[in-house]
Amino acid sequence: MPKLTSEERKDIAKAMSIGSQMAITAVVCIVFGLLLGYGLDRLFNTSPIFIIIFSVIGCASAIKAMIDIARKI
Repeated sequence: MPKLTSEERKDIAKAMSIGSQMAITAVVCIVFGLLLGYGLDRLFNTSPIFIIIFSVIGCASAIKAMIDIARKI
């Protein structure tokens, strides 16, 4: 395996940083939506109505956040 230059190492580190930022952002958005929906369902004693609504909102916000991160590149 050839040795990497310092510039190549910086590029790899930057790519890994952006990838992990996107993954963490997606997970946080989706989990937050699910937890909020679950809490509202328990509070109002409803079926999985709020879980469905807020999980869709969480997924949409995760996609938007990833697009915003990708545009900064």
